[in-house]
Amino acid sequence: MTIDKKTIITGLVTLVMGLLIGWLIFGGSPKISANEDHQHGSAEETIWTCSMHPQIRQNEPGQCPICGMDLIPLESGMDEGIDPMAISMSPVAMQLANVSTAVVGSMAPVKSVKLIGKVQADERLIFSQSSHIPGRIEKLLINFTGEYVRKGQTIAFLYSPDLVNAQKELLEASKMKATQPQLLEAAKEKLRNWKLTNRQIDEILESGVVKESFPLLADNSGYVINKLVNRHDHVAQGQVIYEIVDLSSVWVLFDVYESDMTWVKKGDKIPFTVASLPGETFSGAISFIDPIIDAQTRVAKARVEVKNSASKLKPEMFVSGTLEANLPGKAENIVVPKTAVMWTGQRSVVYVKLASNQSVSFVIREVVLGPALGDSYVVKEGLENGEEIAVHGTFSIDAAAQLAGKPSMMNRQSDGKKAAFDHDHMVMLTAQKTAESQSASGVPEAFRNQLTDFAMAYISLKNELVNDDPEKAQKLAGASKEKLSKIDMKLLSDHQVHMAWMSTLELLEENLAVIANTGELATQRAAFVPLSSALIQAVEQFGIANTTFYQQHCPMADSNKGADWLSLEKEIRNPYYGDAMLSCGSVERTITPVK
Repeated sequence: MTIDKKTIITGLVTLVMGLLIGWLIFGGSPKISANEDHQHGSAEETIWTCSMHPQIRQNEPGQCPICGMDLIPLESGMDEGIDPMAISMSPVAMQLANVSTAVVGSMAPVKSVKLIGKVQADERLIFSQSSHIPGRIEKLLINFTGEYVRKGQTIAFLYSPDLVNAQKELLEASKMKATQPQLLEAAKEKLRNWKLTNRQIDEILESGVVKESFPLLADNSGYVINKLVNRHDHVAQGQVIYEIVDLSSVWVLFDVYESDMTWVKKGDKIPFTVASLPGETFSGAISFIDPIIDAQTRVAKARVEVKNSASKLKPEMFVSGTLEANLPGKAENIVVPKTAVMWTGQRSVVYVKLASNQSVSFVIREVVLGPALGDSYVVKEGLENGEEIAVHGTFSIDAAAQLAGKPSMMNRQSDGKKAAFDHDHMVMLTAQKTAESQSASGVPEAFRNQLTDFAMAYISLKNELVNDDPEKAQKLAGASKEKLSKIDMKLLSDHQVHMAWMSTLELLEENLAVIANTGELATQRAAFVPLSSALIQAVEQFGIANTTFYQQHCPMADSNKGADWLSLEKEIRNPYYGDAMLSCGSVERTITPVK
């Protein structure tokens, strides 16, 4: 059989090609796999990001181009939580964002209600000293207000023609007492009706002489608070010549704002202090609460009766007290810090911690809030005992959730897209203080000077809200934004201090924008609430220079939730109500410059 040479060559070529392909597939696979591993390893090179601006992604370390903070490594799996809607954070990111958590527990809700008031005279111990005899004042023994008189003390002498005639009738009747004793008794009774004592009547009978100037005796002991006559004045029977008050017992009338009335009840004990008596503490129980609220001040008076035998408490003294009040109803309630809660005015949320072996995740949870307890809230619905929530750094968690397109404060339903702030919606408010308390000693003086300049612009804005002038407030909000933009955050080299300012800055910017973009006074005042809260936190954290500010509080503002603001004067001029309730509020504390 003859084999074609061309066929042999074709077979050999086919065999060689088969061996080559087999070697490439099997023999060369380790090298190809190694190359793929190398390529895969390159794809997973460390990515660096900013803890406050997660949108920043770089292949090498450095500083954030937005805020100047050092970038941190973005760990793999960082955006994947136990719940697909949760936001994950690495331990490094949590530390830099100053996030801390706490386990929720039940407790008896107790609120410290701060009350201010005045010492007043007991209305039941104010007496009118009248003249029981018609006549002319011959002599006054009490010549000025404030003088103390004792019951039975002679306070004046009067000349009375009617009394002269009555004495003569008494002396004539005494001569006929054997035959007509009833005449003598009638004459005595007439003198008794003019408040003469039996002893005075007996003295007239014993002497047999008619007295033309007769002494007037004090009916009660106390201090003269009003002198209504002068020497030689003519007075009618029953005319008031002095007003006398007994200060052995006084009233302390505390102002109870409408928002605190559920906490204050009859029988509650209130310890209180007086500025003019340092080191001394007084106390008393509430004996009466006004049933009507004052239409102007929006307060009711709570009365405390206090014994004042040493006369230390004087009418018109200012007092301040603190009532530790228990919430009526359930004995145990879930209570969380205010820093854990974020709210828009319509809904309140917290971030619940979900832990795994790889990472820590947080998922948003809506809650129903009860009364405020100073630095905490009662939670009526939404949390259970034993759950762990973020209590600090919640704003940073929410910002990360917004950027990741997951459910957040402003993005209730996640659609996988990054959330944008809706300016047609009410500006986001927050009940937390937005950042942790940092020592002002780590803040450069230049930064404090810039912050103080912004605070002064804020004061001008506040004054126009006091004046009910939305147009000027709108212009000054723009000026305040310009001052805010000049604050150089790169001066803050400390990570935690820098993070605290970043959290506060966003609130300041957003709420100033709302005020600057609207001419509606009610909307401006609504945005002024979180603006003031953020600024108060900022001056507390970073300090101020060369200026003393007063933190003031109105319990009626923000739908009776209460709101604060800063002022340069102690005098209350309320920016949330203006002329409607200009003096409603109190000074909470004084913020002094950092030395």
